[in-house]
Amino acid sequence: METETPNRYDRQTRFVPFGEAGQRRLAKGRALVCGCGALGSVVAETLVRAGVGFVRIVDRDFLELNNLQRQVLFDEQDVAERLPKAIAAASKLQRINSEIEIEPVVADVTHRNIVALAGDVDVIVDGTDNFAVRFLVNDFAVKHGKPWIYGGCIGAEGQSMTILPGDTGCLACLMPEAPPPGTTPTCDTAGILAPIVGVIASIEAAEALKILGGCREAVSRRLTIVDLWDNQVRHIDLSRLREHSDCRVCVHREFAWLSGEKGSASAALCGRNAVQLSPPGDASVSLDDLAARLNGVGQVERNAFLLRLSVDGYVLTVFPDGRTIVGGTNDLATARTVHARYIGA
Repeated sequence: METETPNRYDRQTRFVPFGEAGQRRLAKGRALVCGCGALGSVVAETLVRAGVGFVRIVDRDFLELNNLQRQVLFDEQDVAERLPKAIAAASKLQRINSEIEIEPVVADVTHRNIVALAGDVDVIVDGTDNFAVRFLVNDFAVKHGKPWIYGGCIGAEGQSMTILPGDTGCLACLMPEAPPPGTTPTCDTAGILAPIVGVIASIEAAEALKILGGCREAVSRRLTIVDLWDNQVRHIDLSRLREHSDCRVCVHREFAWLSGEKGSASAALCGRNAVQLSPPGDASVSLDDLAARLNGVGQVERNAFLLRLSVDGYVLTVFPDGRTIVGGTNDLATARTVHARYIGA
C-alpha cells in the first residue's frame, strides 16, 4: 500500500479564496524582496514557506548584533560569521523550503541595476530602510507596469500600501518628494519595537500572495496604518488617489529616480552610526589585494563576501562591488575622509 506524500501547502490551499489554483500560480511566481533586514526577513520567510517559486533577495548590508532584536531570520552564529544578510537569509530559507529557487544578491539597489534585479519578477516587496530606494522602485514599477508593495515602520507604528500601476495611485501620488535627510525619525532617534515589524511585514507578504496567486481583486486599495502602542488601526481610502493627483510619475511619466537624475550614491544607514559610500559607476574590488595592502594598517578580517578594517575608532566594511560601509560616524564628509585615507578616493 502506497503512502500518500503529505502536501506541505495543504492548510494554505484549504483557504477557499486561494485554493489549489492559487497555489499553482504561486509556484510559478517570481518575487523580489528589496532589503532583508527587519521587514524583508519576515517577508522573505513568509513567501518561501508559502511556496513562491522564485524569490530574489537583495540587501547591501551585513549582520550586527543589534539586528537580532527584530530581524527574526538570523541568529548569533550569523553575526559571528560576519555574513551579509542576503547570504545568511538564503542559507536559512533553502533549509526551510528546498523546493523553490532562492537567489541572494549582495548589492545596493540603484538606477544602474534595478532593471536586472526587478525586470523578470512578478512583484516587488519593500524591505528597505530608506526613501531613495523606495522612490526608485516606484519609478521602475510604474514605468514597467510592475506591482509593488510599500512598507515601513518606526517606533511602534507602521504603514503599508500596495501599488498596482495603471489601477491604483503610486507612492509619488501620496508623497510627491522624498523627505529631506534629517526631517524624519529613524531607528537611531525613535527606536523600534519588534512586534510592529511582524505586523507590517505580514501585511506586505499577504498582499504579495494575493498578487502572485491571481487574486488581484482582493488587493487592498487603502493605506494601512498600525499603531501597536495605542492599539489603533487606521485605513485611508486611496482608490481614487490616481485620478485626483497631478503625479509626476504615473500622470506625467517623469522618472527622475530611475534615470539617475535624483538619488545619491551615499547614504547614512538607519539604526546605525554608519554611512554607505558607493562608487559612481560600475566597479569591482579584489578583497585579496586590498587585504594585502591593509596588512599592518589595522585589524583586518575577511571572508568570501566582505573585508573589514578596524582602525582609529572606525570600522570600514568593503564589498567586492566597490561599496564601503564606514562605521563610527553618520557624517557623510567624515566618512568620505576616512574612506579616502585608508581605501582610496
